[in-house]
Amino acid sequence: MTLYDWNEIPLEEVTPFFARRVIHTEGMTIAQLELKKGGHVSLHHHINEQVSIVTSGKLVFHLGGKVITLGAGQSLVIPPNLPHSVDVVEDSIVTDLFTPRREDWISGNDAYLRK
Repeated sequence: MTLYDWNEIPLEEVTPFFARRVIHTEGMTIAQLELKKGGHVSLHHHINEQVSIVTSGKLVFHLGGKVITLGAGQSLVIPPNLPHSVDVVEDSIVTDLFTPRREDWISGNDAYLRK
């Protein structure tokens, strides 16, 4: 068993619009994201199943030919390998869960996020 305190995990500024705190377990990655209005996550895909949970704010996901707007209290499951992008409509706090864990984030091979 491992205990984590989100208040003690350093906030990593990925871009001026995107900051994150991350926990990697043996089988999953949990990320708390702070996203600023006007931010954009470029089209990408990954082998991980992803669950995005919006605590506050509003995001627009573009995936599989669909546009889905998520607001506070809503969640979205993104299947593995589905290309998707995200527009940040309002300052937002989001928790993302990934399984398996994000090896690309661990190795620093997440350049698509830094654009």
